Parts: sequence; structure tokens; C-alpha cells
Amino acid sequence: MKNPSMTRTLTEHGTPIAQRGKRGVREALLHCLVEMIVSGAFPENSTLPNEAELTERFGVSRTSLREAMQYLSALGMVRSRTRAGTTILPKENWNYLDPIVLDVMLSVGADEAFYSSLMDARQLLEPAAAAQAAANANARQLYQISKAFEDMVEANSRDTEAWSRADLEFHAAIINASGNWVYRQFASAIQAALLASFRLTNRASQSHEQAISSHHDVLEAIRMRQPEAARQAMEHLLNAARGEMTEALRQARAGSGSTES
Repeated sequence: MKNPSMTRTLTEHGTPIAQRGKRGVREALLHCLVEMIVSGAFPENSTLPNEAELTERFGVSRTSLREAMQYLSALGMVRSRTRAGTTILPKENWNYLDPIVLDVMLSVGADEAFYSSLMDARQLLEPAAAAQAAANANARQLYQISKAFEDMVEANSRDTEAWSRADLEFHAAIINASGNWVYRQFASAIQAALLASFRLTNRASQSHEQAISSHHDVLEAIRMRQPEAARQAMEHLLNAARGEMTEALRQARAGSGSTES
């Protein structure tokens, strides 16, 4: 008997996978499989049903299933062995920066380790990017950083969506102004995760004015062409963001516990 949650996934947007056309079938099947792995419907270290059972469950061809499995293997999510079958690999092997994996992670509710790892990466990258922006930014790039800051100021503290999107633009503009293409590619790849983290921390922020002040310090250091001051200001901003993230996750756990009791 099919898992009810699986049935809902297979008919996502009201259209069964088998009725979506070749490309649509492949993409929908892959998204379903990733969702079932990330959500734990297919737990880590478990063995997937055999090919015949999976094609029947999903209503797809063997070719579509094999293509999806090849992609999952490339993502580090599964490993196939002759006679042993296909095994779900532990999370540490997964490519979280893949757009499908990232989208599913955020849709099912990323765990604390996900956000903590994201913050670790930001604390390594963004202070350096701010310092390089202070040294390298041209007039147009400075304008883009300033415009994003003005949008943050104008956003009502109760409108966390507008505030978060302006926050994302501010940080993205600084990374762009750094002139480092690796930083730019990284920020582009994890844009959805960055926005999710801003939504999380901005909801938990105790003071809109204090957050604006911290961002203003970064902006002014970049404007004044002071790389070390820009680095330190960004480090201060991110340390505060980590504290807000921790508090937001604590509140989420507490809310979940009260709901269950």
C-alpha cells in the first residue's frame, strides 16, 4: 500500500508525475525522491525499494528512474551497488548547494545544524568580502550597497519580509563589490538559504534600530575606504546575527514542544 504522504507528493500541483511530459517527469520524480530522503521518509543508511517497485510506485519508466538515481548519486545522496541495492547516504555526503536539495531543505524545515553551518560559512566569507569592497568598490557598486541600506531603513520592522529582502540585497551588493568571483558564485548558489536565514534572524531581532546601526557601520567603513574597519564591522554584525539565529531556533523548538504537549 502506498504511503499517503508519497501519494500527495506524486500528485504535486494536482498533476501526476507520469502526465507531465518527459522533462517534467524527470524533474518531478527527482524532486519527489529528494524530498523523501530529506524528510526521512527514506532514512539515512536504509535501502531503497528495488527498481520494479519504484517504477510502479511513481508510475514512471525505468529510464526516468535510472536518470533520477544517477543524479541522486551525483548529489551524494545515494550509492548503488550490484546485489546490495541502492542505499541512502548520511547527510554529511549531500550537496546542500544543489538548487533542488536546498529548496527541499528549506521547504521541509532546515535543522539547526544547517543554519549553523551557513553562519560558519558567512563568518569566514563576508568580513573578507566587506574589506575587499572597501578597497575595490566602484561608484555604481557603492550606490547599490547604499540603496539596499536605505531600503532596510524604510522597511517597517513589523514587515520582516521587506526587511529581509533588503537585508539580502545589502549583503549581496557587498559581496558583488568585493570583486571576488568565487564569493559571488557562492552567494548566488545559496541565495535562498541566505534569505531564509535573514527571515529567521530578523523575526528574532530585539531592535530594528540596533540592526540598522550595525549595517550602517559596515556601509560607512566601505564608503570611507577603510578595509579593516569594514571587516570588523561585518564581524560584529554577523556575531549579533548568530545570537539572533540561536534565539529564533530556541523559540521554534519551544513552540513545537508546547504544540505537542
